Amino acid sequence: MNRKCYIVGGGENFGLTFKKEPGDYVIAADAGYRHLEEAGIEVDMVVGDFDSLGTIPDHPNLVKLNPIKDVTDTWEAVRLGMEKGYSEFHLYACTGGRIDHTMANVQLLKYLAEKESKGYLYDKELVLTVIKDSSLSFDDTWKGYISMFSLSDESKGVTIQGLKYDVDNILLDNSFSLGVSNEFTGNPSEISVQEGCLLVVFPRIH
Repeated sequence: MNRKCYIVGGGENFGLTFKKEPGDYVIAADAGYRHLEEAGIEVDMVVGDFDSLGTIPDHPNLVKLNPIKDVTDTWEAVRLGMEKGYSEFHLYACTGGRIDHTMANVQLLKYLAEKESKGYLYDKELVLTVIKDSSLSFDDTWKGYISMFSLSDESKGVTIQGLKYDVDNILLDNSFSLGVSNEFTGNPSEISVQEGCLLVVFPRIH
């Protein structure tokens, strides 16, 4: 069973489009609790210092954090999800608002990839994910732009097949945007990296 852990933060809510299936787990990070309540989605755990929500929810599975801490509420929510055995995370309402929090959540995607887990960060029209020493495939239904950025100093052996601009075994580094604005072509496609962490940004169509 492909169990998923959904994390809902207190950022801008562009729509909680997921459907919770048996075995899935939903964690509200601070003000994400309000988003989930408004959407009528069952919450399994609530985590935060609740500076954003402004009140401590009445929930049977609540983790109250000290506001003086080294990680964000979202980061702690993911850590607790991993503790419960989840390795695929979908982050909603974790962008918009403060750009520093968005950047922290991009770093969180890299952290998950380094832990051999999967993370997906949902923005208004885009999804962000990170792959490490691996590949990401898309079927022929995808349309629009797709971009890749190295989060490592260097990402070696980058190969792109099936997109408008295909490459074979190239080097991307984190100081030049060579991978921005590729395009789906109506064909199956694949992006792979032999060594390094690659941020992949693609349309939010599902």
